[in-house]
Amino acid sequence: MTRPLVKFIPLLSEIESIEYLNAYMKTKSDYYTYLRSEIRQFLPESYSLVLEIGCAEGKFIRNLKQGCETWGVEMNREAALVAQQRFTKVLVGSYDEVSQNIPDEYFDLIICNDIIEHLPDSTSFLSSLSKKLKTSGSIVGSIPNVRYVGNLYNILIKKDWQYESSGILDRTHLRFFTHKSIVRTLTDQGLTIAFLKGINAQKNPLKRLLVLILVLSTFFHSWDIQYPQFGFRAIKQ
Repeated sequence: MTRPLVKFIPLLSEIESIEYLNAYMKTKSDYYTYLRSEIRQFLPESYSLVLEIGCAEGKFIRNLKQGCETWGVEMNREAALVAQQRFTKVLVGSYDEVSQNIPDEYFDLIICNDIIEHLPDSTSFLSSLSKKLKTSGSIVGSIPNVRYVGNLYNILIKKDWQYESSGILDRTHLRFFTHKSIVRTLTDQGLTIAFLKGINAQKNPLKRLLVLILVLSTFFHSWDIQYPQFGFRAIKQ
């Protein structure tokens, strides 16, 4: 296979890298170190050329089979320096800033965990990602569910909508999704949904029981409120 000739965004010099990394390791958020093993179930059976948007430190690729060519895009320069040791190539910047350096119709798998909700235009983002995929390639990722019971409790009972440092109402979220709107967002871009499932449900037994009672009381109409996120795999036809 002929590899594309691409102009890459440079990382820092070796001396700068050491200084940035030392400072970063003291202050980094857990966000950059998540393995996200719950997304493994959404991966396709066959893939070898992988692009991860928002790759952070590159921990997620431990879920992938060995021998893949892996590209990453990461805005946080310090996290990208860590990821650079694990990926084949890492581009530093937002997707819009580096997308021209990512070849079209090259990848058979694109990962975008908790990315779409941070973007001002999720439609154009997914349209662009689709162009980077080969035919029959997959986009795999996760999206928060604004109808999660904990969020509904804050809205309906506490009458509040308060942005936080993380979670469904992360203050950096620009878009909010339900199961229905996730389906619409993906299919409107010509993608076929192969797998869509709620993830990271409440683990506390008592809280799980209370949520189940609530779901049963609506004759399963509100089944989706159990999940703070949905994982998905969508295929380019």
